[in-house]
Amino acid sequence: MLELHDIRTFYGNIEALKGVSLSVDEGECVTLIGSNGAGKSTTLRSISGLTPPRFGQILFHGRDIARVPPQEIVRLGISQSPEGRRCFQRMSVQENLDMGAYLRRDKEIDADRAHVYELFPRLQERRTQKAGTMSGGEQQMLAIGRAMMARPKLLLLDEPSMGIAPILVERIYETIAEINRQGTTILLVEQNANYALGVSHRGYVLETGRVVLTDASSSLRENPEVQRAYLGT
Repeated sequence: MLELHDIRTFYGNIEALKGVSLSVDEGECVTLIGSNGAGKSTTLRSISGLTPPRFGQILFHGRDIARVPPQEIVRLGISQSPEGRRCFQRMSVQENLDMGAYLRRDKEIDADRAHVYELFPRLQERRTQKAGTMSGGEQQMLAIGRAMMARPKLLLLDEPSMGIAPILVERIYETIAEINRQGTTILLVEQNANYALGVSHRGYVLETGRVVLTDASSSLRENPEVQRAYLGT
C-alpha cells in the first residue's frame, strides 16, 4: 500500500530525514519507534504532505504522492491523528468529528460518526461538550475519531499515548488494535515502544533520521538493544 524510497526531508537547511525507506502492506499495523528527534513525526508529516520531502519517492498504491497537496492526500485515503491531538478547542466533539469528514460528499457520514461512537463510547457521552474542556485522553480519542471520519485506507497515528493517564492509554491501544482488525491499515509513531510493539505486526527503529533496524514486532521486543534503549529492560 505505502512505500517510502530514500526520502530526505528538511526544515530549512537542517536535514531531518536522511534517506528513510520503509513499506506498509494493506491490512498491517506498522510502528516507528525511536527517541525524541529521531525523525518519527517528520516521517508522518512527509507522508501526509505537511512537510514534503525534498528528495525521494512516497508511493501510495503505486502513485508518487511526494509533491501532492495535503488535502488531496486526504482525498486519496490517508488521514492523520497528529502529535499533541490538535482538537478544535472551542468546537464540540461532534463538530470536531464532522470536520474530519469535510472533504466527503457521500451519505455515509452519519453511519461513520456512529461507528466512531461505538469505538469510543466516551465521545458519545461528551458529544455536545467543547473539546477544550475534556481530558487529554478524551481529546486523544477525539483526534483518532476525527481522523477516522475521513474514512482512511491508511491511518497515521502520531504519539497517541503522549501525556495521557495509563488507564486511558490501555483503552486507546485496545481501540487501535480493533480499528486495525476491522480492516484499516495503520502506521503508528510512538515513544512508548511497549504499547506500539504490542499492537503492531512489524516495526522500524529510527535514529537521527535513518532507519537502523527493522523486524517483526515480536522479534524487536526480544532484541537486547531495543530492550535496553526503548523498553526499559
